[in-house]
Amino acid sequence: MLAPETFDVLVVGAGPTGVTLGALLAQSGVSALVIDREADIYPLPRAAHIDHEIVRVFQQLGIADEVMAATRASARYDFLTAGGEVLLRFEGADRVGPGGWPAGNMIHQPSIEASLRKAARALPGLTFRTSTAWLSSQEDESGVTSTLRSPDGEITVRSRFIVGCDGARSPVREAAGIEVDDMQFDEEWLVIDALVHDYERLPKINLQICDPARPTTCVLMGSGRHRWEFMLRPGETAEAMLDDAFIAGLLAPWNVAGAVTLERKAVYRFNARIAKQWRKGRTLVAGDAAHLMPPFAGQAMCSGIRDAANLAWKLAAIKRGASESLLDTYQPEREPNVRAIIGMAIMMGRTVCITDPEAASARDQAMLAARAAGSRPPDAPNYPPIMAGAIHGAAPAGQYFPQSVSSTSRLDDVLGAGAWLISRAPFHAADAAVRTVTLDNSLLAPFRDQLEGWFTRQNVDAVLIRPDRYVFGAGDPVELLSAWSPHHAAA
Repeated sequence: MLAPETFDVLVVGAGPTGVTLGALLAQSGVSALVIDREADIYPLPRAAHIDHEIVRVFQQLGIADEVMAATRASARYDFLTAGGEVLLRFEGADRVGPGGWPAGNMIHQPSIEASLRKAARALPGLTFRTSTAWLSSQEDESGVTSTLRSPDGEITVRSRFIVGCDGARSPVREAAGIEVDDMQFDEEWLVIDALVHDYERLPKINLQICDPARPTTCVLMGSGRHRWEFMLRPGETAEAMLDDAFIAGLLAPWNVAGAVTLERKAVYRFNARIAKQWRKGRTLVAGDAAHLMPPFAGQAMCSGIRDAANLAWKLAAIKRGASESLLDTYQPEREPNVRAIIGMAIMMGRTVCITDPEAASARDQAMLAARAAGSRPPDAPNYPPIMAGAIHGAAPAGQYFPQSVSSTSRLDDVLGAGAWLISRAPFHAADAAVRTVTLDNSLLAPFRDQLEGWFTRQNVDAVLIRPDRYVFGAGDPVELLSAWSPHHAAA
């Protein structure tokens, strides 16, 4: 009998989360097998938005420019009454965010997945197999033995860890006995994606129409597409909503006949759920396997890729000798952020999904009055930073470290992957696993003013930045290196 193939990590599911995780692992010298039961990318759009942080991850993978070339930007995200009055307006999505890229970007998910897979397949250390399903795993003290079904029959692989990036119904999560916390949001919506022939006849911004007769979403997408979503009313069936004549009636008020061609129609349940455990022994879950959220905040795909970035550097550190307990920081770091995003999405959804005319009228009056009184949402939602986990000391520890940008370059491209320590003044300490640089270094000349501004605002003289670009800690550089050491190699 042949010995099983051996990898550091088995990633089950080759959607954006799984492929990003596999690629980041491979870049860090971790051998990974990424599998997917399907033969190819799901060809129709699902996610429609990524933010600046996610483009920064794609920058590390070398695909940011390719991805951005196919995106579209919306300057605003408006919540409107049935009569077109503005209830709520989010602005700033077209401005550069802290990640060094535009804050909000409307996408075509299959195009992004194609770019991700192309980049991933080119990386040594990453094995990529489609038409391969995960069947079961057995865990022991040193690793996991998994049985897979491939086109050639059942095969066995051995890995130190297994990560389920296998979607909302995650077989990996279910087999591990991980329960799910239902956050009590469950609505059915018809989703329509269309190919665009005449942009001039379409809205130029993203819209939520808070019409009790038919709550509706209308948003831009990338790669020549546009999306509408229509909430099902009580008594309506998915079959009736999917009828082409019925869809034509829904689109008629938008006056887009001839300007678009229907590409996809599907009825989805918008849910909000979070796995109660994101790690159980050597099994971890990420992306939709760890959390589901309504689409109103545009953060579902973003949250999965943040999971991947968080896990990747920790799994790489463990391979180099760090304690496996580092993985215990994964859920405490990520879950508060995800819960806050889901809370925002539910708030948006419950604002939109009111179908009782009297309740909708009361909502409109209250929100219009608040807007008239000067109430405005922040340009960037205030989701919590990392508050507990692999961080050292008080704020700015746990905050997202901004990427400085010049007219010709970006900070990450200059300093490279891995952890950084940036200080105002030279110091006498070294760590081969950390890129150390002072503000007067010529490499930082294009970014010096931006970095000096950050240091001054935070009132710090040195900062250590994790590979996922969150601040580990600030203060004395020698102390920071000492505190960081257990997080990248054995203490």
